[in-house]
Amino acid sequence: MSNYLYEAVDASGSRSQGTLDVIDQHEALKRIKEMGLFPTRVWQALPRMMRSVSATRRTTSGRSRHLFNKRVKAAEVAVFTRQLATLVDVGMPLLRGLRLLQQQEENRTLKQVMGEMAMAIEGGGTLSEALAAHPKIFSPLYVSMVKAGETGGILEVVLQRQAEFMEKALKIKARVKTAMFYPVAVMVVAFAVLALLMIFIIPRFKEVFDGLLGGRPMPAFTVAVLNVSDAFRSHFVAIAIALAATVAGFKLFVRTRAGRRKFDHFKLVVPVVGKVCRRIVLGRFSRTLGTLLRSGVPVLQALTIVKETAGNLVVGDVIARIHDNVKKGGTLAEPLKESGMFPAMISGMVDVGEQSGALPDMLLKIADNSDEQTDNAVMAMTSLLEPVLIVFLAIVVGSIVIAMFLPLFVIMTDPTVTGGDSTGG
Repeated sequence: MSNYLYEAVDASGSRSQGTLDVIDQHEALKRIKEMGLFPTRVWQALPRMMRSVSATRRTTSGRSRHLFNKRVKAAEVAVFTRQLATLVDVGMPLLRGLRLLQQQEENRTLKQVMGEMAMAIEGGGTLSEALAAHPKIFSPLYVSMVKAGETGGILEVVLQRQAEFMEKALKIKARVKTAMFYPVAVMVVAFAVLALLMIFIIPRFKEVFDGLLGGRPMPAFTVAVLNVSDAFRSHFVAIAIALAATVAGFKLFVRTRAGRRKFDHFKLVVPVVGKVCRRIVLGRFSRTLGTLLRSGVPVLQALTIVKETAGNLVVGDVIARIHDNVKKGGTLAEPLKESGMFPAMISGMVDVGEQSGALPDMLLKIADNSDEQTDNAVMAMTSLLEPVLIVFLAIVVGSIVIAMFLPLFVIMTDPTVTGGDSTGG
């Protein structure tokens, strides 16, 4: 048995504190609910000496964290969340579950983080507080959902929902990457082939033509292609530096708030690709807000989190207007409809969800529908890109071939080049 301290409120909102002698935190939450209270914080009471040792260990581990600088992928966090949810759901104490997952974890950084989280919980902290200490790994959305689960005593349910949320987000991202792999690969190969032709192949043809034509002028189109080849070969380093400077300048521009806002707006309005981006943004917004509301996070706090995790400043502005409208007593549907960014059907579904009291379920249905439409839009976009790329390559390569064959036609048809006369004698 262990002593657990708790803070809770009753139905009237009065706060109370106390101590329970139970096996683990899960049992403590169960006992608090049986007393008719709503827990706001539950933590294990430790002797002062143990707290001091725990704090020292956390400080030492924090100093050595730079040794484990391997990146933690979102897929690894999703697996950790799913496993932790399973362990808590079968009744395993949270601290023991963390230690067990720490032993089998292969990622050194995540393994170190799990150890620090376990020490934080040993020192009397909550899981949400331990997660909040690692913002580069666990997002504000993740932390807020866990905190809501701790408050409502449904931590295992919230962890399962968070795992489902992350897994669906990863699936959508993987689908988009898979669909875009072929067009990107074709473009890379095409530019590599063009660079090879411009630098090595076409200059050889120029030497041959100069010898065969005997000083006579080459066709204008051939001269233009040869001039492009000469410029590309002579200024290859300068072109590479210019491209690198352009990319670096674009990244610096996007890092500014004004530049990021313009680029985010461009992504939403650009033909073909903009439709896919809008669907992805809508799905992320709906699924994030629906998951938070279903987990018990207050609507204003949920909207603040959704704004921070939107990934698009233009959409963030829309969410900010929704937040202000709800704060004044309005609805979510009104600002959604006025923004003009999302289809009218979406604001109508949100309106129905608000009136029926089933807003979280409605938002998740919107997210599922948006994900399906995202798949269709990506497939349509890639289907359109394939013939466009084929035509582009045919035009470029065909132009080079024609430019190289035009001097041969001159050689074969002009008798002064071949050395004959008009009578054939």
